[in-house]
Amino acid sequence: MSRIYPSFAAQDCVLMAKLTTLADAVADLVHDGDLVALEGFTHLIPFAAGHEIIRQGRRRLTLARMTPDVVYDQLIGMGCAERLIFSWGGNPGVGSLHRLRDAVEHDWPVPLALEEHSHAGMANRYVAGAAGLPMAVLRGYTGTDLGRVTASVATVTCPFTGEELTAVAALNPDVTVVHAQQADRRGNVAVWGITGVQRQAVLAARRSLVTVEELVDVLAPRPGGFVLPGWAITAVAEVPGGAHPSYASGYSVRDNDFYRAWDAISRDRDRFTAWMAEHVVG
Repeated sequence: MSRIYPSFAAQDCVLMAKLTTLADAVADLVHDGDLVALEGFTHLIPFAAGHEIIRQGRRRLTLARMTPDVVYDQLIGMGCAERLIFSWGGNPGVGSLHRLRDAVEHDWPVPLALEEHSHAGMANRYVAGAAGLPMAVLRGYTGTDLGRVTASVATVTCPFTGEELTAVAALNPDVTVVHAQQADRRGNVAVWGITGVQRQAVLAARRSLVTVEELVDVLAPRPGGFVLPGWAITAVAEVPGGAHPSYASGYSVRDNDFYRAWDAISRDRDRFTAWMAEHVVG
């Protein structure tokens, strides 16, 4: 690992991520009608970027994420999304996402279409997208109705064994947004701790934004970590605390009180709208 990290920092590469502000990055990269993935698994969830998307009033987004939680509840409740591609949704450790439920059940503030997958299906869709393949093949979905109601799921027959398998279409977001701990001055990004499909989601995307806790001169080796090279990222923005109320290993801890409080805030439309106006939009 020590041989790999310095090589990214030292390489003289023409293609590298642009260092910019969060507001400018969202203005440049996230457009109305885009397919947007904000990935992170419990840890390193890009809340600040989601809030900037809300502030800039993006509409008709298709939101993709393996595990949409509070930041997607906020985006949906503020009318940014018209479709959700996901494999599980909830307020982790607490319960439902009430703004998501309101959109699905009552079309408030706008109707929300759902495209549901398994965790394995979503992960493999990103992997296929990152590899430039049209689909991924896995053993899964057998015994479920998802293949009948989800256009991106189909069955295929293995040409070698005759086994019937499930194929899922590659997922290529227009823009993927993730949060990480550090980036160097060339836009190479270091991620460590609990990770999900951030790497695959970035590589699968047409454009990408990484918010980081800090910019550093050299990325130090981290056990269990990985580096996203600057040539694979469109823009990097320094946003300390950009994962709150989730956390960034080595920088912050999870704000469990916030997740518990969100359940009551999000249940009522007026209370939700007032909270967002005060704490996000304002």
